[in-house]
Amino acid sequence: MASRYATFDAKTLRFLEQLAANNNREWFREHKHRYEEDVLDVALRFIQSMQDPLAEIAPHFVAMPTRVGGSLMRVYRDTRFSKDKTPYKTNIGIQFRHEQARDVHAPGYYVHIAPEQVFVGAGMWRPDAEPLRRIRQRIAARPAEWKRVTNNRQFKQKFELGGESLTRPPRGFDKDHECIDDIKRKSFIAVREFPVEDCLKPQFQRSVESTFKTAGPYMQFICKAVGVSF
Repeated sequence: MASRYATFDAKTLRFLEQLAANNNREWFREHKHRYEEDVLDVALRFIQSMQDPLAEIAPHFVAMPTRVGGSLMRVYRDTRFSKDKTPYKTNIGIQFRHEQARDVHAPGYYVHIAPEQVFVGAGMWRPDAEPLRRIRQRIAARPAEWKRVTNNRQFKQKFELGGESLTRPPRGFDKDHECIDDIKRKSFIAVREFPVEDCLKPQFQRSVESTFKTAGPYMQFICKAVGVSF
């Protein structure tokens, strides 16, 4: 009987390594069939295998295994405002977004696969000004709840809060607030790192699922702050 758990493949990592060494349109065009077989198809199978478990863990978040516009982030980089003009991303980025989400800055669960780094994330990366203000306000108004969520033993064992922070407190917030270090955050992303080789094992998807479950109270706090259902 086939396992319901999807894995990534050594060929997936090998292609991403080679893409990093040959990040140009000519090479990619020549090897696009390998990208589709070893990266695209593999990632879509993983997304599809996450549909049912994600529906149980967080029913308002979506695993959409489509080539365009779904949970798999585009391989093509937006180079318009970047000094780095290489055309392709050299990682797999999968975001399971909220059903009301419009873009990557909305609440979501994230899986990152690269030859040098594998991690899972939960929360909001660089939210827009209004949702960012709402999260900060909820932390300021409910510090005990925020600390209960982020200091939970299981949560702290698996996650670290990542992203950039302001050097000074944002306008309108008390610089002496007990949670001011978190209020100064620009992103509210909880990240769990994995050894790279873990993504090649059947247990990896189970670990992703259990990691998402552990992030539940954190995601619930974020969703309540920005006014969407968890």
